[in-house]
Amino acid sequence: MASLGSVLLALAFAAAATAGLIALIWRHDERKLVLSRRIVYGFCFLVTACIAIIEFEFLSDNFAFKIVQEHSSLETPTFYKVAAMWSSQEGSLLLWAWVLSIFSSAALYFTRNKLRQLVPWATGVMMGIATFFTGLMLFAPDVNPFSQLNPVPSDGIGLNPLLQHPSMMIHPPMLYSGYVALTIPFAFAIGALITRRVDAEWIRATRKFALIAWTFLGFGLLLGARWSYTELGWGGYWAWDPVENAALMPWLLCTAFLHSIMVQEKRGMLKVWNASLVVGTFSMALLGTFLVRSGVLQSIHAFGNNTVGPYILALIGVVVIGSTALIISRLDELRTPKRIDSLISREAVFLVNNLLLVGLVLVIAWGTFFPLISELFTGNKSSLAAPWFDRYTTPLAILLVLFTGIGPLLGWRRVSWKTARRAFRIPVAAMVVVTLALALFTDAGSRPWALALFAFATFAIVGIGQEFWNGAAGRKRLTGEPMGKALLGIVTRNRRRYGGYIVHVGVAVLLIGIAASSSFQTNQNVELKPGESTVVDGRTVTYVRPTSKVDGLAFTAGAIVDVQEGSKTYRLETTRRFYRPTGRGGVGGIGDYFGGEADSTIGLWAGPVRDIWVAVQPNIVGIERKARIAEQGFQTCVEAGPGTPPQCKDVRAMMIAARDNPALQPEALKQIERLQELTAKRIARGYLTENATATFKVIINPLVLWMWIGGLIALAGALIAIWPSRGRRKGALVRTETDALKEAKYREIRDAELDHAAGKLSDEDYAILDAELRKEAVEMLDELERSREGARVGAGAGANGGNGNGVGNGNGNGAVTEHANGNGSSAAEVNGNGHHGNGNGNGHDPAAEPEKAERS
Repeated sequence: MASLGSVLLALAFAAAATAGLIALIWRHDERKLVLSRRIVYGFCFLVTACIAIIEFEFLSDNFAFKIVQEHSSLETPTFYKVAAMWSSQEGSLLLWAWVLSIFSSAALYFTRNKLRQLVPWATGVMMGIATFFTGLMLFAPDVNPFSQLNPVPSDGIGLNPLLQHPSMMIHPPMLYSGYVALTIPFAFAIGALITRRVDAEWIRATRKFALIAWTFLGFGLLLGARWSYTELGWGGYWAWDPVENAALMPWLLCTAFLHSIMVQEKRGMLKVWNASLVVGTFSMALLGTFLVRSGVLQSIHAFGNNTVGPYILALIGVVVIGSTALIISRLDELRTPKRIDSLISREAVFLVNNLLLVGLVLVIAWGTFFPLISELFTGNKSSLAAPWFDRYTTPLAILLVLFTGIGPLLGWRRVSWKTARRAFRIPVAAMVVVTLALALFTDAGSRPWALALFAFATFAIVGIGQEFWNGAAGRKRLTGEPMGKALLGIVTRNRRRYGGYIVHVGVAVLLIGIAASSSFQTNQNVELKPGESTVVDGRTVTYVRPTSKVDGLAFTAGAIVDVQEGSKTYRLETTRRFYRPTGRGGVGGIGDYFGGEADSTIGLWAGPVRDIWVAVQPNIVGIERKARIAEQGFQTCVEAGPGTPPQCKDVRAMMIAARDNPALQPEALKQIERLQELTAKRIARGYLTENATATFKVIINPLVLWMWIGGLIALAGALIAIWPSRGRRKGALVRTETDALKEAKYREIRDAELDHAAGKLSDEDYAILDAELRKEAVEMLDELERSREGARVGAGAGANGGNGNGVGNGNGNGAVTEHANGNGSSAAEVNGNGHHGNGNGNGHDPAAEPEKAERS
């Protein structure tokens, strides 16, 4: 299987390179582009086959594979065997290539009849990156997933115990998927810059991929925080670790990008900014990959020093330098005469939000890379601790929450002061009430930053709730639907807008949880013997009894703790597991139980008001002393010197027989291991009665549950925004660029109408805006009609009509195909190289309404 895997990986490398070269060299040849796309599909199949082989070998415990031997063992649970692949260096690179093959195939499939000039260049970029990562696995030292061991070990080292947590095994592929998905908008942005087609078409084609990347990165960060909170035993969920920061920075930049592209779509502005953002976001994704694999910064998430870091750093240099040069060379096309009409408008707020998000990234980047900067200038590697990050990110985050609430309350282009005051009235009133209540009746007044965040989060949540209510009320007035159906209608008909609003609510709730838990947390270390009690933040904590357990993997010492809160008592169990160095029950000393990794299982009572969090650090001095004594006795027994008990002679005879007959060695080793485990269990039982003092970390975390709830709310909003509309799910004919243009313009008119009905736009503002939008729509339709007529004249068209249906085709320098049925829907696309257009009748043409309204 190793030979087959190596061949498949080499074929995948060749397929990626071939697909990219064909797309670039024969970019004007439609048949060659189809061939290139199919080779990309083949690349996806080949990498999938490589993944399947590696997973099969993990499940089969084939320790001839180096990757399996180093990251799995006979005792590793099946779930973790499946997930162990991406815990390795070479497995994570294979996962990257696999996810990239899937996203590249999807992007090319959905653009197979669109963006004919951009797609070849985008294919070249995507396949160039795919060639890079598959080439790393083939040619870089020590990262080939199909490397073999000879002789073949009988067992493996096992998976790092700290990684044996469900969220931690889902967390890495989520982050990888987010990183890789950012390749798609980056590739199409490069294609748009090269072909000078810098309008919003590349954005419309890749927006979903950017949103998918944002969702994966956000969910991955949330899972990582949960793992830290429940597994590491230090009591926090975010430590400003370099690898954590490397995942947060592209997420923040992607957030900025998703907002600013709306301004380009609506107004044709911020083209330079958007091109720079997409390059910066993808570069940050590569930087995160580099930090995990280079070892330049210390992190519990990093693979350590290895051979692929310099190659990835070189790729980052090519991306940054090449993209920057391309943007500079296209500044004339990217610049636009359009300007923001008013500071009281949604696009102005989006711009401020973007600046805040980029400011956060700059602060985090400085703090993350400060050890390297300090070493460069002083020769000493100095790090900036969490308080430094908190000091400079907190004000920016608070302002970000405020503008997150302001943006949805304002319309596009211009909003009068009167309309703005009306929109802000209820959210501001709610903010004032909550702020006064918190300042007067809680300790929040002593924490001004936390109080400000609570206030602005209230403003944002109430403002977005008002948007939902006003939108539903406006739809009810327009359609006569019941309120509930109208509310559902505005969400389903405008998933992007209202899904985004739900994301805003989720982020506000998440930040409330962060602010409360970090500002008002009680964190206390106490030492107790069994039966003793102490008081922590008004709650009585009692150490009820110790617990212990031994198996072939680890020695576990723990405690049962009662926490009395008023009339309620919560019983919690917390443990500390000490693993053997190999991560498995291999034959070694009994003392090896305390020579490897250690992790904690916390005792947690989670509630909407506060979490009660308890972790134990058992006193294992006595246990270690007994283990050393037992180890010495066991060694004496094995040597069977004078005066040893008779049963030791049996052990000695068994070892001599195994030495002379290798076939007996596995059984002999099992017997020795069994004797060691029985001895360790006897020592563990002694721990239960020695009445040793244990140290407990007790944390009272207010509102931290809402951080996780907020994250899930944001995830739900993102999924709503990603979910395709009903019309597209029904499988309408492939949407052309013309369809997309008309739909985008119709959406602007529809959004303006809904904003007016919801009271967001005054009658005067709406009249001006509606006239501008309809004028733009008619100009666009006239331009499309002139292009269509020119194509008919140049190509010569045939027509055939009957029962309200007509089909026309022409060949020459241009070609046009139109389909229309009696239900009154049509769409057409015209291009100079024989492109085509399609339309189908579902009773509504997105652009027909503005055209009809204006011309009537």
